[in-house]
Amino acid sequence: MENAIIMASGLGTRMRPLTETTPKPLISVCGVPMIETVIGALNWRGIGRICVVVGYLGEQFYSLREKYSNVEIVENPDYRTVNNISSIYYARDILGTADCFICEADLFVRDQEILSGTPDTSCYFGKYTDGKTNDWVFDTDDNGFITRIGKGGENQYLMTGISFFRREDGELLARKIEESYGKDGYESLFWDDVANNSLDVLRLRVHPVAQDSIVEIDTVSELEEIENLYGEKYES
Repeated sequence: MENAIIMASGLGTRMRPLTETTPKPLISVCGVPMIETVIGALNWRGIGRICVVVGYLGEQFYSLREKYSNVEIVENPDYRTVNNISSIYYARDILGTADCFICEADLFVRDQEILSGTPDTSCYFGKYTDGKTNDWVFDTDDNGFITRIGKGGENQYLMTGISFFRREDGELLARKIEESYGKDGYESLFWDDVANNSLDVLRLRVHPVAQDSIVEIDTVSELEEIENLYGEKYES
């Protein structure tokens, strides 16, 4: 049985004023809270254990445990002072116990079937984009293995906010996260920085998905744009 970690502890500052009273993942898009489109896709796949890591306005997420029997809540006490490495740090015990998805919570998953099948290797889900970008991208070698995870590139696959780690790679990632936590400069680290710094031992590929299958929403204007574009109600 597979597991999943959903990172939901951030402040969501770019979506103010909506996030002044509601955590960003609980903002509704097309009638459903963003995080529930992620949970819906994970449950469509049959994930056994979903760990939601919370921080900002964390008490508002606890109702998810009542709605979904496989959801558990983990508190991230460092969410205000440490980047999202902290969310994986406090959920690290789930890594290495089974194959595991790592998901951002501020996603609108329109097509649950992006989680169908089982990738041959640990991977990041990516959307190919032409032209230059300042977003997170992946460099790959001739065999398709990721050689860099970082910001900025051209004609590359962009990060979508979902990744998949085989049990043994998840165990390795958890160990690397634990080794990095507390060292100089760790407060500014994304967990993906740790993955990038571990590519000598982690063998990761890009798992391509369709452009409109999953959308990350960062601002109120992006939310309005998505709702205008996909006005239909989300169906779980």
